[in-house]
Amino acid sequence: MYVLHSEGSSPGRQGFKMAVDDNGWMLGSIGGGFMEHKLVELARAKLQNGHFTPFAKRQIHRTNEIKDRSGMICSGEQIIAFYFLDSSQIKNIPDENNSDTFLLLDQHGLTMQNNAEQEIQFSLNYESEENWQMTELLNFHPKIVIVGAGHVGLALSKLMKDLGFDVVIIDDRQKLNTMEMNNYASKKVVTDYQSIDQHIPFGNIYLSVMSFGYRTDKLIITKLLDKEFKYFGVLGSKAKMKKLFEELISEGYDSERLKKIHTPIGLDIKSKTPMEIAVSIAAQIIKVKNQYS
Repeated sequence: MYVLHSEGSSPGRQGFKMAVDDNGWMLGSIGGGFMEHKLVELARAKLQNGHFTPFAKRQIHRTNEIKDRSGMICSGEQIIAFYFLDSSQIKNIPDENNSDTFLLLDQHGLTMQNNAEQEIQFSLNYESEENWQMTELLNFHPKIVIVGAGHVGLALSKLMKDLGFDVVIIDDRQKLNTMEMNNYASKKVVTDYQSIDQHIPFGNIYLSVMSFGYRTDKLIITKLLDKEFKYFGVLGSKAKMKKLFEELISEGYDSERLKKIHTPIGLDIKSKTPMEIAVSIAAQIIKVKNQYS
């Protein structure tokens, strides 16, 4: 079973998967609760008859629905596709280190494809319960670029890797011990911030700026302000960032673009230590990320 789509407070989110067999074995989840229980029983009933044609079911988590009511009251809804998998298909499922495999699902079946051109994790074209097409980039890792490889940058690198992000760390200081200690980033770059825009891909990127000081923060912002990111945050106190933004506006930089920057960075949890600050930043990034999901 595969969750094609979810919205609202649905417990099963897009991309959730669950495998069952007719002997009681289960792996994964499509959201749990009574809904999952009844759909597992439906899947097992289908398996009793052998191979079946793929089909989809909408589940609405509200008690006042006449049709497609899931039996749960958490609100929201989801669409679950059902597929019969034989042993040869199961053997072809890629391992967690294969990051260029795409899972293609439609009303006809399920296939794998390598090196497909897609930059986002999910792409769904859903017309009805009899007609849909879903593409998922398997083992997808959102990318975060951390500018500033000090103690907070090191803590944030560790935390974001643990959260499933691909981490890139950038700094302008040679032989910085916290950069050398950083074993969590897939890529480490030492460069003059004057050319930082040449080292950052734009678009589906989460950007966290925590450089050494006011001057470097200002330079980085001016180089990246007109670029598009999923998230752009800058570490700094309210007083510092207020002064910096006022200075930038007086120099002609777009105030509306500046308003899109998250600063002071992170959620306000009165964080003190590098790891506490990293937690506040990570929580804010997860909040932004899940708004795109």
